[in-house]
Amino acid sequence: MPRVVILTGGNIGDVKSRLQSAQQLINERVGAVLRCSHRYETAPWGFGAGGAAPFSNQVMEVSTDLAPEQVLDALQRIECELGRDRGAEARDRERTGERYSSRKIDIDILFYGDEVISTERLQVPHPLIAEREFVLLPLCEILRTKRHPVTGRSAAEMLDELKKRCAAVGPDAGPRRDGGGRKQNES
Repeated sequence: MPRVVILTGGNIGDVKSRLQSAQQLINERVGAVLRCSHRYETAPWGFGAGGAAPFSNQVMEVSTDLAPEQVLDALQRIECELGRDRGAEARDRERTGERYSSRKIDIDILFYGDEVISTERLQVPHPLIAEREFVLLPLCEILRTKRHPVTGRSAAEMLDELKKRCAAVGPDAGPRRDGGGRKQNES
């Protein structure tokens, strides 16, 4: 049975509760959740979030008998049930001119086994894994040796490379693109 690696996150409302609900729904509708990272809190990534709340993100590994696009469909239904409003997000991005925006919930497929998938609806592995510390920190917690099927680099190697790139830019280079991150207590 294939294993899919999923990232959940959000920064609006009761994110902790919403991520717990997402995990439960994924377990019911996508497949058994085998491992789940702690939640990591990070600054918003990819948009000038003046005053936006930090994001909480979590990675899980799931055993599934669904095909990749079936996983995507199930995850998008879960997002909708948990309050994601893509229309409102699009209006916010149009208003601000930013590529990304705050959201109640976001669920992404990072890996589907070792498959490389490129369709109009789905890109797997997720194309920005190596650029996002908020993905790599929780990914390394549960799947440190997981190798990217295209680059061959492990999650740990990608995180080390990202940290070196960020350090080379220096502290006075403005906001970090990687979002910086810290593990959250589970209380």
